[in-house]
Amino acid sequence: MSADMLLTEAQVSQPGENEMVDDTLGPLDLSPNDSILDEVDVHIQANLGDSLVQEALKTGVDLRQYSKQVEAELQQIEHASIRDYIKESQNIASLHHQIGACDTILQRMEEMLTTFQSDLQSISAEIQSLQEESLAMNVKLRNRQAVRGELSQLVDELAVPEHMVTVILDVPVTAQTFMEQLQELNNKINFAKEQAFRDTLACRDVQDVLLKLKLKAISKIREFVLQKIYSFRKPMTNYQVAQNTLLKFRFFFEFLLTNERQVAKEVRDEYVETMSKIYCSYFKSYTIRLMKLQFEDVANKDDLMGVEDTAKKGFFSMPSLKNRNTIFTLGNRGAVITADLEAPIIVPHAAQKSDTKHSFESLFRSQHYALVDNCCREFLFLCDFFMVSGNPALDLFNSVLGRSLNMFIKHMETYVAGCYDSIAIFLCIHIILRFQTIMARRSVPALDRYWDHLLQLLWPRFAYILQLNIESIHTTEPQKLGSIDTHPHYITRRYAEFSSAIVSINQTFPKDRVHNLLGQLQVEVENFILLMAAEFSSRKEQLVFLINNYDMMLIVLMERAAEDSKEVEGFQQLLNARTQEFVEELLAPPFGGMVAFVKDTESYLEKGQLDKLRQSESQVVPLVRGFAATWKQAIESISEDVMRSFTNFKNGTGIIQAALTQLIQYYHRFQKVLAQPPFKALPIRGELINIHHLMVEVKKHRPNF
Repeated sequence: MSADMLLTEAQVSQPGENEMVDDTLGPLDLSPNDSILDEVDVHIQANLGDSLVQEALKTGVDLRQYSKQVEAELQQIEHASIRDYIKESQNIASLHHQIGACDTILQRMEEMLTTFQSDLQSISAEIQSLQEESLAMNVKLRNRQAVRGELSQLVDELAVPEHMVTVILDVPVTAQTFMEQLQELNNKINFAKEQAFRDTLACRDVQDVLLKLKLKAISKIREFVLQKIYSFRKPMTNYQVAQNTLLKFRFFFEFLLTNERQVAKEVRDEYVETMSKIYCSYFKSYTIRLMKLQFEDVANKDDLMGVEDTAKKGFFSMPSLKNRNTIFTLGNRGAVITADLEAPIIVPHAAQKSDTKHSFESLFRSQHYALVDNCCREFLFLCDFFMVSGNPALDLFNSVLGRSLNMFIKHMETYVAGCYDSIAIFLCIHIILRFQTIMARRSVPALDRYWDHLLQLLWPRFAYILQLNIESIHTTEPQKLGSIDTHPHYITRRYAEFSSAIVSINQTFPKDRVHNLLGQLQVEVENFILLMAAEFSSRKEQLVFLINNYDMMLIVLMERAAEDSKEVEGFQQLLNARTQEFVEELLAPPFGGMVAFVKDTESYLEKGQLDKLRQSESQVVPLVRGFAATWKQAIESISEDVMRSFTNFKNGTGIIQAALTQLIQYYHRFQKVLAQPPFKALPIRGELINIHHLMVEVKKHRPNF
């Protein structure tokens, strides 16, 4: 196509300048329309803002002529553009051919990608199929492995190797290999029972072999265990060593109990019968030999606290036998519940060779420590070897040691019925309480009922003996005790020793019943002391007797009992009251006039009775001069009197100090009274001794021990 042809087509396509517009547009609507007019107005206003229009308006150019000029310029530009297009027509044609080639290439690429997509879909389906096959194969593999494991375990558990048969038949039961193969055999027997319950047919192939091996093992184990039990019966046999041997083979009884209960029962019954006889024989023989070591001189029904000292010669004097214990004193007897509680037991033949005697509580401690030791070991052995616990273990233990415990109970019932040694009974009670603690610490409850039985036997006897002593003091008549003096009485000494012993023993496991009994005994002793004091004619001797007895009881009690105990507090209050009263009695002979004068005049002054005060003026001069003349000699006389009256120097010192202190206080009050009218004007006041001088002199007369 040539450029001239393109230009001609372009000219033909343009309408003429004077050519009418096509009338197909229809009739014009000239009706007024406000919105159209507004738009035209806006358009006009916008064109008026154009720079060319404004320039044309300013120059006064005709707009129609100007419009034609613009159209001519536009046509020129259009023709120039057509010529440029014609000029580049070859390049445009080349570009068209290139675009067509690209379309062809892209079409082939689209076809290739479509084919590739189809191939990928096919491959994905194959992969999914392979995955499903893999999962199915994995399930099959796991199932086969599970079946193989079950079958392998079944075969291993049921198969009886030749080595096991050889060991069970030929190897001694004490060999380690026999123990190992026996445990393996027990596992196979249990597994075969379990599989037989599940109707596993393979069990029939090995049942006969397992049965024969089981019977052979039971026979060898029964023979071995019974031989060990029979060896206990030999004289001088240490059965504890044999028990330790049996514990090494405790699996034997477990095997018997699992596979042949009748044989297991036979073994257990044989053990129970054998050990029951051994323990009963041992403890019976040991108890008889122990009781021969007891002190021959023991308390009887006449050895009571309130019985006069002449009723049994030498009872509280120096004992005739070596290491003889007294009835009301503790001495070293308390060691059985402290240092000697877990000491080795007494060996009878060794004690007989050395001619050593013991108190009953010492024999009781040795006897029951042996019982505790053997019972703990036996109970633990029974639980371990025979595989029992709880009530079955206690029943089995009672089967073994029941005869021995009954023998002990009968022995204690016989002895306690004739025992009047309350300290021995009380020590036995506390030995039991401590042994209970030991067994609880070892977690062995085997003797709980036995301990309770003994305590039910000992507590009433202890209370009965104390009631006898209380009654003996209550019924004691001072007139029948012979001549008495102001020194501590032997009955109060008995009480002090006995009470301190019981209080000291009772501190670890305090019991209210003991405090109640001691309280009754203390009341009777206090009444007894007052009755004894009433036998003296003078009040001063009565007070000396009371103070000496209270002081002695306090000293003995404080050696063993706590200072805050009821007994100590009670007697301390009694001692303080009697000491204060005795001080007044001491000061009465030499200074009684001054003391009475001070008390009377202080009362008159308090009540304002001046007339009675004037009546007392005549007493002042003799009192002042008499005190000045005799006070030093009186102090010396008081000191000597106190030293003669009281056996305890410390107590005597305290009384002297209390008396001198009271004297200074009275004299100070005497001076204060004389400083009041109507005594203030008396010239005799100048002869009063200076209170500080009196205190210095009194300190010189204060004794030092």
